[in-house]
Amino acid sequence: MRVTLLGTGTSMGVPIIGCACPVCISADVRDKRLRTAALIETDGLTIAIDCGPDFRQQMLQHRVQHLDAVLFTHAHRDHTGGLDDVRAYNLWQQKPMPVYATQRVQQILKNHYDYVFVEDNKYAGAPNVELHTILNHPFTVNNRVTVTPIEALHGNDPVLGFRIHDFTYLTDASHVNSREEEKISGSKVLVLNALRQKKHWSHFNLPQALELINRLQIPKAYLTHISHQMGLHHEVESNLLPPHVRLAYDGLQITL
Repeated sequence: MRVTLLGTGTSMGVPIIGCACPVCISADVRDKRLRTAALIETDGLTIAIDCGPDFRQQMLQHRVQHLDAVLFTHAHRDHTGGLDDVRAYNLWQQKPMPVYATQRVQQILKNHYDYVFVEDNKYAGAPNVELHTILNHPFTVNNRVTVTPIEALHGNDPVLGFRIHDFTYLTDASHVNSREEEKISGSKVLVLNALRQKKHWSHFNLPQALELINRLQIPKAYLTHISHQMGLHHEVESNLLPPHVRLAYDGLQITL
């Protein structure tokens, strides 16, 4: 199983337009962050977790020539803004793109992308997607890969994390209840959001993320959905993180 972190930045990315802070002007490529997304390659399938505004760029950069499905964590535009670009895969694969999302997220997608889901006189160049509803129990992608959804809160908004085999991915979360934490427990690798060092109302900050990682005794963890307020990559890793926790960066590949 191989995981590629396509983007590890917050909703505005890093650098932020107009900002001249040390992180935004850093020459370290690890401080350059596209919007958060991941690519999972396992059991003969290639699965995207979220497709935000940078989706096209990410697919081209990593030469992703085949895509079997998209899983959505939630409906915010930094995680769904690239849905239109799945039409390239429709062209080459000659079939609809399976999209897995909760009913709530599906309704928001239908509102944002009405031209995709209209039944009559559909625009010929619109993406072709096939919706699959995620409930709070394991499901399979293409009858091959089992995915366990993990419910969490992003402030007051529901979000999903996903566990596939011994890998768990959870972004944009600020609270996970004990029942859902049990689904994460036993993971060999966890990718978890940590927006910044100071507390935030809708994201784990660095201390909260570290507390969860340590409490669940995760042997290896990577922090994602990072803002420029976190600090320079090398300084945070050197001074604030234990050896089993690293800051993720765009293009990082994890093999399990």
